[in-house]
Amino acid sequence: MSDWAGIAWLVVLLIGNAFFVGAEFAVISARRSQIEPRAENGSRAAKTALYAMEHATAMLATSQLGITICSLLILNVSEPALHHLLMVPLGITGLGEAAVGTIAFVITLVFVSYLHVVFGEMVAKNIAFSVPDRAVLLLAPPLVWVSKVFHPIVWLLNAIANSVLRLFRVEPKSEANSTFTLEEVATIVSQSRREGVLQDPTGTVAAALEFTDKDAGDIAVPLEQLVTLPETASTAEIERAVASHGYSRYVIVDDSGAPTGYVHLKDILRITDARADDPIPAKRIHHMVPVGVTTDLEDALALMRERGRHLANVRESDGRTVGVLFLEDILEELVGEVNDATERQRRR
Repeated sequence: MSDWAGIAWLVVLLIGNAFFVGAEFAVISARRSQIEPRAENGSRAAKTALYAMEHATAMLATSQLGITICSLLILNVSEPALHHLLMVPLGITGLGEAAVGTIAFVITLVFVSYLHVVFGEMVAKNIAFSVPDRAVLLLAPPLVWVSKVFHPIVWLLNAIANSVLRLFRVEPKSEANSTFTLEEVATIVSQSRREGVLQDPTGTVAAALEFTDKDAGDIAVPLEQLVTLPETASTAEIERAVASHGYSRYVIVDDSGAPTGYVHLKDILRITDARADDPIPAKRIHHMVPVGVTTDLEDALALMRERGRHLANVRESDGRTVGVLFLEDILEELVGEVNDATERQRRR
């Protein structure tokens, strides 16, 4: 092989090494949320990229195999060519052959290492980190093709690596992680707000994150703070309660003070066949959804929506009622203060 052919191979091998490095980091850096919409729209590159992300360990094995082969070939093919070319100009210095050979070898080693690290590694790596979604769409298809061509070797390397991991009681994963934990999202939001990248003047984003950390017992209204009415309450009593407190919903309690349900103002307005002093018909009293003190707010909200109820009966593990959870209070955790519609009307 001529010296100039060796130089040409150096360029080709550097490009090959950069491809495998970029593909490796693109597969583990890209997010499924950015690739899946493209795949759903019929993009073949996106579908292949998703396949690569779902078989990340195989893709990493393929990349490492390619990087290793390119690196070895660079040393074995390109180094002799550069070394031989440098021998000519260094020979006119009058130094001995051994000295010229040593100097040529050192220059060649430094030059090739520089090209390999900068162009074959760092540039490709930084591009993959900077634009991972675009990089994975471009690099994943050829990487998947290479992995299938060298499937037996890749499978063997992957199997050996996984076996070593299991010896250290580490369970290997095939799919690249593309999700964030709640703590990671909270950190991202906090950092983005500090740097001015995210504007959250109302605190809605932060409230949504804190919402997932709270239980029903955290925001339930204790029984002693409730405005309640007895089971024998009449329409007139409810009207007086509305005039006094301005709420549209009132908890109904039994003789022992335990909540048994609630009544909505609109249900009273529908009563036309009874006198104002008659007790509220039982069919007008809504049952509350029973939830535990430690029930997550998301679960409590989902249960209340499923049952079509605005109030929930919050109980301890022994069945004792300790408070009432209002739908408005749950919504306030997400969007800020929500006033009762009747209360707003009363304040005008």
